[in-house]
Amino acid sequence: MLALERPVTFCNIAGPPGGRREVGRMMAEQGRVRWKRFGLILVPVAAVTSLLIGSTAQGVIGATFVVSGRGFKLFAGELRGQGFSLATDVDRTKKGRLVPVIVAGVRRAAVRELCSSALVKTPVGTVTLLLTGGQDGNEVAIDDLVIDVSVGQTAASIRDLELGRDASTLDEVPAGRGRAGTFGGQARVVTLRDVRLGARAVTAGTFSLPDLGLRLLHGEHECY
Repeated sequence: MLALERPVTFCNIAGPPGGRREVGRMMAEQGRVRWKRFGLILVPVAAVTSLLIGSTAQGVIGATFVVSGRGFKLFAGELRGQGFSLATDVDRTKKGRLVPVIVAGVRRAAVRELCSSALVKTPVGTVTLLLTGGQDGNEVAIDDLVIDVSVGQTAASIRDLELGRDASTLDEVPAGRGRAGTFGGQARVVTLRDVRLGARAVTAGTFSLPDLGLRLLHGEHECY
């Protein structure tokens, strides 16, 4: 939507008829010049926007951000996934420190007993930021899940596994592709139980928690 900087006021312009025609002609010319300039600006912006949207849809552009200096813990009683990928990458902190990570991706996940905990130092001491979901029979639904993992442990059942594939060619989870020439792996179906991860970052296309719980607890009360 285009918004005018000031309202347009219609009024009679004093002067002879010829003067009114001249003013009208000048206003029309100015209007054409402004719309032409607007068009020149709009065309490249639209082209760049289309390019970004197309690249994102193809998984060329990933969701990236500067990670915090501290990791956090993730726990899941069970994760059932359609489309699974593994790749290697490096995260960067605000101070420029590089952190090697395993990038685990799941195209579509159903999770039970989800817990995320982060320890935060405050003037009143250490507190735990605790996020939970998928409790008491509820289920968390996640699309295009990507977790940057520093350490992990789980019981796994994997179907149609491929290991040693070039990470840039992974196609089970487009958002989980890695750099060309680096190690990658993927599977069509995965079931993980008693998942314990030390994570640096999490991104997702959609994250649906029917019973989201968010608590701030004094002291250390991590998920595991």
